[in-house]
Amino acid sequence: MDWQAILTSSFFWGFMLGLVFCVLSLFALFRSQGELKRFRRMLSDKLEIDADQIATLKKEVASLKSENENMRIKIGAGAGGGNNLQSLERHLEIYARSEKAMMVSAPGFAGAWENAKSAAMSEIEDEERGKSLPRRIFQKLFAPSKEAAKNLPQKGEIIAAGSGGDNLDG
Repeated sequence: MDWQAILTSSFFWGFMLGLVFCVLSLFALFRSQGELKRFRRMLSDKLEIDADQIATLKKEVASLKSENENMRIKIGAGAGGGNNLQSLERHLEIYARSEKAMMVSAPGFAGAWENAKSAAMSEIEDEERGKSLPRRIFQKLFAPSKEAAKNLPQKGEIIAAGSGGDNLDG
């Protein structure tokens, strides 16, 4: 067989076409295997990064949980009553309001004192529940200036002026 007969045969051209498709498919196979390896490396890297981030987040969550527990204990200890600043301030406010109410109704001190004390306590509880505005805010906002307070008579002067030299003992 000579080369001219081989080149004109349909078998040769079919074989060559099959060979071209085989080469193209092998090229595509190697290229897709390379991409698959690249995707595996990328996935591996991403999983490592995610694992590090999750570990960091777990540590942060654990520290926040312990901090939350510590804060809960501190708040529980602070709200447990006792002589903390808020309860002392509340009692002082109750006594201050009771004293103001007593100045108005001085006769029968014991009964009036208890009435004034319970009224002041109910006012404070209403303020804590949000039913009325706190008087403390208004007292701080509308308190007399320091110069006006200097011009007011002092406590000793009021007591001396109020006794007027009367002696009730004898």
